[in-house]
Amino acid sequence: MMKKMKLELILENQESMLIGRVSYNDNLIIDSDRSLQKLEKKLKILLSEFDGLEPDKIEFEHFYDVYALFQQFDFLKISKVAAHAGINAGLLRQYASQVKYPSANQAKKIENTIHELAEQMLHASLYVA
Repeated sequence: MMKKMKLELILENQESMLIGRVSYNDNLIIDSDRSLQKLEKKLKILLSEFDGLEPDKIEFEHFYDVYALFQQFDFLKISKVAAHAGINAGLLRQYASQVKYPSANQAKKIENTIHELAEQMLHASLYVA
């Protein structure tokens, strides 16, 4: 089994386009697309062309800005996430609309909350009568 290389993929959203950037070997590679899957494919091709990496050996670890997170996961209810995080819902809406930007501590609090909610969902099962 081939070992995959994990690279950090920083994701932002701008005018309904997902913008991704990856740093590798002192190169900053940036591209955009409407779909995360297509964006990843484009970046893997660029990494192959610039650095000789094999696309099927690359795995991305996603890092979203708050705006991109709520755009990508638009089923998340901002007011509920805010309540779970102990953040004012209006403030989180401002982060999610890029009116304001969170501090590193606030961003970590939001990230931890999203992970906790995801963990709860992983343990949920449906009962069919």
